[in-house]
Amino acid sequence: MKHTGRIALFVAALGTFFVALMLFGARLGLWDPLTGFGLYRSYLTPVGWVVFGVGLLALIIHLLRQEKGGVVAGGIATLVGLACLAPLMTMTLAPPQRAAPIHDISTDTANPPTFEVLDDTREGASNSLDHGGPEVSAIQAAAYPDIAPLETELAPDAAFDRALAVARDMGWDIIVADGDRRRFEATARTQLFNFADDVVIVVTAMATGSRIDMRSVSRVGRSAQGVNARRVRAFQERFGT
Repeated sequence: MKHTGRIALFVAALGTFFVALMLFGARLGLWDPLTGFGLYRSYLTPVGWVVFGVGLLALIIHLLRQEKGGVVAGGIATLVGLACLAPLMTMTLAPPQRAAPIHDISTDTANPPTFEVLDDTREGASNSLDHGGPEVSAIQAAAYPDIAPLETELAPDAAFDRALAVARDMGWDIIVADGDRRRFEATARTQLFNFADDVVIVVTAMATGSRIDMRSVSRVGRSAQGVNARRVRAFQERFGT
């Protein structure tokens, strides 16, 4: 029983390793993003309960035996278990609002920017790049009324250069950039699970300054948990005016 704390630490380390694999395995090329997400949904909570249970048992045993080192080890393992269970507790206490059932977000829903190089043959894609039309536009307007074109006082060429720089700063993979037409296509990947979303940005000259339109489309998933809308907001915030 004197090694219970060490066992708890080993279980916590093993659990942490498995959780890291679930989150980043796709980025390491071990499996596709959907597989990693499926593993996360299926096994994060069981891993959390095992680590928490072993850690709590070690904590109690070493408290009763007044063994400081074992208490620390059991406490650490218990905290690791609670961290794994945090998503479950959060969803139980404050269930998240469901994202709108659309995976395609555009700043211009009347005339969405089109993809010219990226197409439906892109790797791992089950969603089409064809816009869903008025139905999708109506859902977007209701769910994300703040999504709109970005207007800037910058001249068109300067706005295009800045948009391209912001995209690179955000870690997007630029697929094609056409400076003459002031448009580019890119692929952005989520930090967790490595899901790929495709982006097109078009800069249009205005009487004073420029207008920047952006469209972000997820390769898989129905709602993408609202990540496309957040990406549009993040890009516009970084760009500024």
